Amino acid sequence: MNNQQAAEAAIIIANNRLEKKRLQPLPDIKRPQDLNEAYKIQENLNNILIKKGLGTPIGYKIGCTTSVMQEYMNISEPSYGEIFSPTVYNSPINLNHADYVEPGIEAEIAVKLGEDLPLTNTPYNINSVIDAIESCMTSIELVDARYFDYRKLDTPTMVADNFFNAACVLGHPHDFSKDTDLASIEGNLKVNGNIIGKGLGSLIMGHPLQALAWLANKLAERNRNLKAGQFITLGSIVTTYWALPGDLIEVEMSGLGSIKIKFE
Repeated sequence: MNNQQAAEAAIIIANNRLEKKRLQPLPDIKRPQDLNEAYKIQENLNNILIKKGLGTPIGYKIGCTTSVMQEYMNISEPSYGEIFSPTVYNSPINLNHADYVEPGIEAEIAVKLGEDLPLTNTPYNINSVIDAIESCMTSIELVDARYFDYRKLDTPTMVADNFFNAACVLGHPHDFSKDTDLASIEGNLKVNGNIIGKGLGSLIMGHPLQALAWLANKLAERNRNLKAGQFITLGSIVTTYWALPGDLIEVEMSGLGSIKIKFE
């Protein structure tokens, strides 16, 4: 895929996202054939979204970091996308269901960085990312199935479209220290008062901070790095719930509290 084809693919995705329209699979000549091409389109896409007024990227989502989500999406590895400032909300929040094509809910743990994770010759691991974390919180990633039959989409196309990210809701931030045990967190997703999914932090690549290290290393492959002030959602511990108008959504993480979305 050349630069022109990547740019044209990004324009198609951007227009459909901004117009809230269902998207057919990309034409073969503009469809990414691997993850390198997918991230090239994603970078083009996000530059377009910035220019069209979607705001500034202030964080990242990591998708499919748990076996439950990899099986659900039929994907064998994690992926990342960027999150834009106007799409980040504090809990509780009322959202208009009609503002999305088909909104999905994912229950996640998020961390905010207090220090940069600079480019380095040594790959990051749990121990080398831990000191950069300022706080952690309960989060909901709101994804949007903008494609007709997203379950048949290839992985590179999903990655090119920021892996379906549409918005994010953050809970109260809790100070993070080396004693904070994210792996032992127990989480659940409630819809209209009923628990429909549960999971542990350890489902996220064995330890949630392994996902953060993965992202730092993946960005380094594209000569990019994580910066202080950015937040990262580390992946859903339950399968996606596709919300309906009128739904009251609540996600709770032990020790971090609960957050809510009401769809109108």
